[in-house]
Amino acid sequence: MVEPAPNFRPSRSKVAYYYDNDVGNFSYGFGHPMKPHRMRMAHNLILNYGLDKHMEILRPPRATRQQMTKFHTDEYIDFLSRVTPESAPKLTGDGTRYLIGEDCPAFDGLFEFCTISCGGSIAGANRINDGLADIVVNWSGGLHHAKKREASGFCYTNDIVLAILELLRTHSRVLYIDIDVHHGDGVEEAFYVTDRVMTCSFHKFGDFFPGTGDVRDIGMKKGKAYAVNVPLRDGIDADTFGSIFRPVIQHIMDWFRPGAVVLQCGADSLAGDKLGCFNLSMRGHANCVEFVKSFGVPMMCVGGGGYTVRNVARTWTFETGLLLGKELPVDLPFNDYIQYFGPEYKLDVPSTGMDNLNTPQYLDGLRTRIIDNLRSMPFAPSVQMQETPRTSLLSAAGADPDLSEDEDSDLDERISQRLRDRHTQAFGDVLSDDEDEPNSMTAYEADMAMMQAAARPPAGPWAPPMPMPLGGAAGPSLMTYPRE
Repeated sequence: MVEPAPNFRPSRSKVAYYYDNDVGNFSYGFGHPMKPHRMRMAHNLILNYGLDKHMEILRPPRATRQQMTKFHTDEYIDFLSRVTPESAPKLTGDGTRYLIGEDCPAFDGLFEFCTISCGGSIAGANRINDGLADIVVNWSGGLHHAKKREASGFCYTNDIVLAILELLRTHSRVLYIDIDVHHGDGVEEAFYVTDRVMTCSFHKFGDFFPGTGDVRDIGMKKGKAYAVNVPLRDGIDADTFGSIFRPVIQHIMDWFRPGAVVLQCGADSLAGDKLGCFNLSMRGHANCVEFVKSFGVPMMCVGGGGYTVRNVARTWTFETGLLLGKELPVDLPFNDYIQYFGPEYKLDVPSTGMDNLNTPQYLDGLRTRIIDNLRSMPFAPSVQMQETPRTSLLSAAGADPDLSEDEDSDLDERISQRLRDRHTQAFGDVLSDDEDEPNSMTAYEADMAMMQAAARPPAGPWAPPMPMPLGGAAGPSLMTYPRE
């Protein structure tokens, strides 16, 4: 039986959607279950439902090596930029480093593929930081298994960790939620000893990749109790999943009070997935997205797993509509991949008759244990933050951001003079040309200390800032997406 559609409410959030036309051109190799083509299918379906008219569509800038080494090691990123199918055995020591095992092959265009997935998530995080979007969507991201110095589980670079690191520049606390059937081990590992990021993963646990994510794994040192794992059994359906997802997330949101949320929407937890063992319907999966959205916290949705491509495309299209507050017709519109969706041609992924091995007793005990762990924590962590500049140094100094190379010779001198002029206007004194002169530097440092103290948030319970009033027209159509 098809579940009733959830009650949609009109959305006033500004949604930014990142997509690169090249992402569907890559292939992990013949017979590999990961198909980047699924992102192209989802995007085409989104366009044919007309959702592009209600959100800003952007082509993300490709992530640079410098951006990716904010988490990954220099050696690993250098390896990814050089490896080819032919050179892989030599560069990996016959599979003993970087690309271990057979699940992460070295395919043509590997590094470019990584720059696309990371570029969208990094750009989306910056867009949230700048107050230009309340919700960001990057279905090409969500590669949650990648580690600091090696690939894992079809994931080469961890765009989620890179995005969270950007969000932490502005937000005191960030919450990561993972509804992929596999444990979000790469993200959890990256933030296992910090209290500024809470990770919460709902996943299959047991004899299943990656084999981590026990309920007893709760973090270490300063991050103790800031990792939440919800290990589930085969066959969990939408109602059962919701019965544990909602109370756990509600308690985390009430207690942790994040300034931003990253939601990994891996579609391999859907019924009928080629590698999954859960039994979620499309609407059951989307109910998790809707529940997280209901808190009104700045939010980034990324992709992840999903190996029955027609179901991935349907679900991510439906969830894009949900984020926009749009109820989509159940009959699929004509699209470039209509043949994939037969014979029913419906926007729906129903549950199957799979046995649900998650008993009420098991889930009650799991829920009680997790919430008791959270209740044992006295308060949300307090982080002294300073106001993050909304403009670059060049803009603050009044410089032209499009300076040519010929103008760079005296750039430092001109910026320095601009900043001195700004200081004179603000404080009524003049900085000495001698940076080591005691009197001028002491006065300057005192001024800066006063400014920093004024920028710190007041003491006491922290609450996320109110979103900035936003507006603007919908994004451009296909093939004209502006780069940020």
